[in-house]
Amino acid sequence: MSNLIVHGGTPLNGRIIPSANKNAVLPILCGTLLSAEPIRLRGVPEITDVKKIVEVFRKLGSEVEIDFKTGILDVHHKNTHFDPAADRLPEEMRSSIMLVPGLMARFRAARVEDDVKGCTLGAREIDPHVEVFQRFGADVQRLPDGLLCTVPGKLQANDHWTDYASVTTTENFVLCAALAEGTSTLMNAASEPHVQEFCQFMVMLGAQIEGLGTSRLKITGIDALKGGEFSFAEDFHEIVTFLALGAITGGDVRVKNSQPEQFPLIDRTFAKFGVQIIHEDGWSRSVTEGGKLKVKEPFTRNILQKVEAAPWPYLPVDLLPIFVALGVKAEGSVMFWNKVYDGAMGWTSELSKFGAHAFLSDPHRMVTFGGKPLAPAEVESPYIIRVAIALLMVAASIPGRSVIRNATPIRRAHPHFVENISRLGTRIEWVEGD
Repeated sequence: MSNLIVHGGTPLNGRIIPSANKNAVLPILCGTLLSAEPIRLRGVPEITDVKKIVEVFRKLGSEVEIDFKTGILDVHHKNTHFDPAADRLPEEMRSSIMLVPGLMARFRAARVEDDVKGCTLGAREIDPHVEVFQRFGADVQRLPDGLLCTVPGKLQANDHWTDYASVTTTENFVLCAALAEGTSTLMNAASEPHVQEFCQFMVMLGAQIEGLGTSRLKITGIDALKGGEFSFAEDFHEIVTFLALGAITGGDVRVKNSQPEQFPLIDRTFAKFGVQIIHEDGWSRSVTEGGKLKVKEPFTRNILQKVEAAPWPYLPVDLLPIFVALGVKAEGSVMFWNKVYDGAMGWTSELSKFGAHAFLSDPHRMVTFGGKPLAPAEVESPYIIRVAIALLMVAASIPGRSVIRNATPIRRAHPHFVENISRLGTRIEWVEGD
């Protein structure tokens, strides 16, 4: 377990170039398995899940070269093999479920471990993925230690309407449909920026996708995907995180952002805390009105200010903890509503260790009563990437030494995150804990 020591109270200042979005990088890496041609990816971040997928590819006989200093990854799956009786997918990484379509398309079989998982964000069922595989013609059998997916021949196109706009289910549908026989249509598809980036990559390989960025995708299967070169955009999660760090510490942080057209709702959410976001010349910066965070009062006087998070084009749920941190610091009260996960808001007890006043209304809703005096503390992060960062944000805003225990999840998504914060002016370091 790795802990973070944070010496807070210093305004952060400077420029940051964000890394690529983990949630785009991982499905794109899995998507390379559908092609037997050489593929080059630029801007690949040095994160643990990337290293795990690369290791899986090497064990399956694929040629992989990765230079994390340049961010260039070359992969060629021409000699890849898979034996469902012997080869295993990484159990602790939820994105391994997206290796299944490539394995079924190439080898007619795939094996999934029972406890495939990611962050501890409540119940994250595997049933939607099983249903997608079955609709494309796979036979899914439950084994004592996992699931075995087999197909008699080519995957078969189909029309599907998902229960909810799941990112990973959408990506798995596209991965299956790309080489399926016929034309497939998905209704209630997820449309997050990282899903759009994933679809752009698939189109680069030759996949025929209509409706990119909408809730209805139409995919016409082809015989084979080609190779090519693809460069990742900046991670909007990381852009928001550094803008929020600048705001919560009273500093001036400028973040490279080549896609400000994705930010109108995010900008309006910042404004609820008295923070103006300025996009100019490919960079974004946060400016605090009057130099102090203050919750904007709703026009309707008898309600709380609200931040609601749900599948895109709502505010992304992964960003909700970032705004909770601002809510703890800002003068005023805010109700936060996570409309997706039922176990992602239960960290109010850790906020209280800083002296923050946060009330958990139910598994989906939290109210912060901000502007209270805060003090350094030692807190325990749940295994949720953005919660660990939110606790770090609060610590960075308070003069003195704080400890974020079990902050390891940050390394799953953000390479060199601590080094970047250090360059902006805060003393912060990793230490190994028990």
